[in-house]
Amino acid sequence: MRRIYQITGPDREHFLQGLVSNDVKGLASGPVYAALLTPQGKYLADFLLVPRGEAILLDIDAGIAEAAVKRLSMYRLRADVQIALSDLKVYRGTGPAPEGAVTDPRDPAMGWRLYGETEGEDGTDWDAIRVDRIIPETGIELTPETYILEAGFERLHGVDFRKGCYVGQEVTARMKHKTELRKGLTRVLIEGAAPPGTPILSADGKALGTLFTQSGGRALAHLRLDRAEGEMLALDAGIRRDPSAPL
Repeated sequence: MRRIYQITGPDREHFLQGLVSNDVKGLASGPVYAALLTPQGKYLADFLLVPRGEAILLDIDAGIAEAAVKRLSMYRLRADVQIALSDLKVYRGTGPAPEGAVTDPRDPAMGWRLYGETEGEDGTDWDAIRVDRIIPETGIELTPETYILEAGFERLHGVDFRKGCYVGQEVTARMKHKTELRKGLTRVLIEGAAPPGTPILSADGKALGTLFTQSGGRALAHLRLDRAEGEMLALDAGIRRDPSAPL
């Protein structure tokens, strides 16, 4: 379930620009995917920002909405910005887009979103799409221990490295420019099933990562990419790296 907030006031874009991972100037062209991070660069929340007249819609998972808005409000200080819960709802799908719908900025496969009086979706198998396109979900693959580059935010157009400072920017930039990612979200092949959050172990019992969303013999997993080779296990489920998954 999603909650939709309206961010209004003349300082709304400048306010968000100093806080979120993506360049808010992109709202001139449509929705923007972004994250709010801790000063240490770890994930707090992800959301879509959607231009709507003299407001910016904040489309966020209901489970993290209150805490995220509270954190944003802490930074308001003297900015002329108001954040209020909206009565708008979101309907999403992948078929022909209805009038007024906007494209999900993460990946074309994620279809469109329509903000209005109706909440729901068109029956799309979202897990299958997310596994195929390696798209993390709030509260499943995205947790307080997540670094957004390890979750694929660069590939999903959720981070901008030229926009300047924002909360957590220094750590994110250092991960981009000074280190090689040894851990990350990827797609694996799975025989059997195991609950999301199950540890993935090597044949000799060493911890290699965590299993998450599963669909059609494939799954999302956060892995130690430099060590996850050969046969692995998540409880009784057999795991192998998917050779077609992007590194």
